[in-house]
Formats: sequence, C-alpha cells, structure tokens
Amino acid sequence: MPYKERDINKMYYTMGEVTAMFDVNHSLIRYYEKEFDVLQPKKNKKGNRYFTTEDIENLKIIFHLIRDKGYTLQGAKDHLKNNGNEAKSQQNVINALENLKQFLLEVRDQL
Repeated sequence: MPYKERDINKMYYTMGEVTAMFDVNHSLIRYYEKEFDVLQPKKNKKGNRYFTTEDIENLKIIFHLIRDKGYTLQGAKDHLKNNGNEAKSQQNVINALENLKQFLLEVRDQL
C-alpha cells in the first residue's frame, strides 16, 4: 500500500487565505461578518482576522445560499436561524460530493 500523507487541517485561516478560497474581496468577507452572527473570526491585537474551520463552513453555507440558491441577505439569515442544522448537513453532503468528484477526476486522469 503506497504511503499517503494525511490532510493537514489548520486551526486558523488568515483573511487572505479565506478570500482566495472563495475568490472574493476582503470587503465582502468583512461585510458578511457584520451581517451574519454565525461568523465570529478571532482578532489579534492588530485587528487581523483569523477564521476557524467552523467559520469556513459557515461561509460555505452562506455563499451557497446567496450565490447558488439566490437568497437575499435577509433570506439567508432567516434560513440559517430557522434551519441551521439542516443547512450544515446539506453542506456536508455537498462537500462529500465535491470530494468524490475530485477523486473520480483524478482516477480518470490516471487512466
């Protein structure tokens, strides 16, 4: 069995890493931080934001609701308040499917 490195999970992500993940500007992340109570990045003394993996998952849910499903900001807030656990489980399914797609693409490329 070949050696496989395990995935490295970071505890905190910087603002630059988060904006690169979602391909958005810093201002949009800061705006969503003000609008959505579920986003609570840690700040150091300089004011730099550090996002946890939970914040990243919440951002994925927010972007899915707003970009993919076409919710308004208020609609996304209401959906997260009323159906927060359901939204998280749906996001977990979406993540699993994306990982499966990536794996299948890698297998196809190796053939």
